[in-house]
Amino acid sequence: MPSIRTLKIFLTVARCGTFAAAGNKVGLTAAAIGLQIRALESDLNVQLFDRNARAAVLNPVGRALIPEIEEIVRRYELLEVSAGGDEMSGTVVMGALVSALMGAFADALWTIRRQHPRLDVHLLAGMSSDFARQVEIGELDAAVVTQSPHALASTLLWTPLYSEPMILILPTAPHFDLPGEQLEILRHAPFMRFDRVTWTGHLVQNVLDQCKVEVNEAMELNSVEAIVALVRQGFGISIVPKLANVDFESDRAIRVMPLDGVDVRRHVGLLERVKHSRTAFTDAIKSYFTAV
Repeated sequence: MPSIRTLKIFLTVARCGTFAAAGNKVGLTAAAIGLQIRALESDLNVQLFDRNARAAVLNPVGRALIPEIEEIVRRYELLEVSAGGDEMSGTVVMGALVSALMGAFADALWTIRRQHPRLDVHLLAGMSSDFARQVEIGELDAAVVTQSPHALASTLLWTPLYSEPMILILPTAPHFDLPGEQLEILRHAPFMRFDRVTWTGHLVQNVLDQCKVEVNEAMELNSVEAIVALVRQGFGISIVPKLANVDFESDRAIRVMPLDGVDVRRHVGLLERVKHSRTAFTDAIKSYFTAV
């Protein structure tokens, strides 16, 4: 009878697409992964993958078994938690926006970790769009992400935690001529744009569409923190979320200008699968933000 470890390896190969990539994930050689998969196929008396020199592709039988094997693994993990006597124990793997790690989410993690010392949280910083796929396929237990501009998969659940207004930031000592009127600033000043293919990038474009203005594109970056740093140094202007952990009003190198007639906010929330084994942890995160 296949072990839980073997079933987990099967799911890892299904996600990674090759024995080598799966081996890197779990700390085994590609040959060892191949032996585990062949043993599983022998136990079940079916072939699960179509193999070639470059990839291991799930065949129809293998694809059909994924939901059942995921459920077996999920139930086993729940059993482990119950047997431990502490719902909040073991390892949780989470993704989070860098800006979230610098703010209230870090406070939430610290509070929960103090209350549950047997809990081990592994954090990965990155982009919302990347995290959505990783949560969906089970590489992450959950992630703190911006609200998606697109419909999410039916297997995913997004819960809002907090929101941040989009603001226009200007340098107090610019290396360029800075007009006095808002629309003229947007038209002529060098514009530091947040990566337009990201979820936050969509919000920036929503603001510009509401302003009915075309900006003077200067640079495109995928980090709010880097954009703020460049604006502080006087190299351009930008539209960014008003990060909860950044005191723009006290920053002598930056001036915040309200966006006339615009009400666009970045909503940040917790993304998780509808069914997973770490609901006690994700419920604690959501409860923390409900209470504050």
